[in-house]
Amino acid sequence: MSLSATDPLDLLAAALREQLVAEAGEASADAELPPPERIAALVDREAGVLEAATRAELARRIAVRSFGMGPLEPLLADPTVDEVMVTGTGAVWVERAGRLEVTGVRFAEEADLRHAIERILAPLGRRVDEAEPLCDARLPDGSRVNVVLPPLAVDGPTLTIRRFRPRGFTPEELVARGTWTAPLRDVLRTAVAARCNVLVSGGTGSGKTTTLNALGAFVGAGERIVTIEDTAELRLQQPHVVRLEARPASVEGRGEVTIRRLVRNALRMRPDRIVVGEVRGSEALDMLGAMSSGHDGSLCTVHAGSPEEALRRIETLALMAGVGLPHAAIREQVAGALDLVVHQARLGDGSRRVVAVAEVVRGADGPAARELYSVRDGRARWRAPLDPVLAERLAP
Repeated sequence: MSLSATDPLDLLAAALREQLVAEAGEASADAELPPPERIAALVDREAGVLEAATRAELARRIAVRSFGMGPLEPLLADPTVDEVMVTGTGAVWVERAGRLEVTGVRFAEEADLRHAIERILAPLGRRVDEAEPLCDARLPDGSRVNVVLPPLAVDGPTLTIRRFRPRGFTPEELVARGTWTAPLRDVLRTAVAARCNVLVSGGTGSGKTTTLNALGAFVGAGERIVTIEDTAELRLQQPHVVRLEARPASVEGRGEVTIRRLVRNALRMRPDRIVVGEVRGSEALDMLGAMSSGHDGSLCTVHAGSPEEALRRIETLALMAGVGLPHAAIREQVAGALDLVVHQARLGDGSRRVVAVAEVVRGADGPAARELYSVRDGRARWRAPLDPVLAERLAP
């Protein structure tokens, strides 16, 4: 379904919507009617000469422009759509099964897109404008929303909605989908049960959160888990999970609560496990400190292109804390805190797969990623024996 600037019915719907908005601010006879009835009354009054079926379609198009998410509603009702991407009045794109697809949906005018953005953000207490043209938010169903307005978005307002899955994939489902192999699942289950500190790495959209959620399923039901995220996506099924979510600053620049502050606070909450959805700043140092000081068995993710790059990335982020520790000390802390790096990738066919697992060992120049498992040409291989210390922890 699309809103076309050249469709006569759409042009009429746009005009009547403007009239509906104008009448809403006046003491009209229909002002007290519920919105659907008000639309029906307007259509009957202004377009009564049309056939009943055409009037019903006209009323529907006015409602699409006036409420909800406009022409995006059918896409958001489609369970196969994982992400919706809008750029100005261009064609809307979606992601299905890891692949991008162009749809026939579009906004006829930029004003319609801006109205839809306002309807999305207003109930969340958020807004965007020329002074603050960037916004991240979470819908009531857990879906993530990102908005970028001009002049930052050159081709018109950009709206991206990452759909929320009411429940994460289980380890067994990931094996069935080919994301994990059965032997890999068994090793990861043993590692989590042995309280190894696991870092999940990968690029954007590679499925890091999906794997993190599945790893969390291996945590015992009697443990207290504290999850910390920018936008709450994890859905762990254990009975004792405390979910913390960072908060951006208000439009006045006040009230920000960062991931780093939440990690520090989590240490006072008697956690058995700390799970950080994504480490992307100075909180890396606090996370390493927690892993090294009795909160073993923690899990987190980081953007990186390989296990080795993930270790370097964590070092860099920890240095951002600005506490004056020498680089050598940071490297030693990384080597002492992390046990395994699980690397996930999105392949050319759109599928997502764990393509490498490495144990973290002390090398001559700091922490090194020693490959244990890899996928090459579609075949999974175990490459090296475990480090003796890790092998002892993973022993049955």
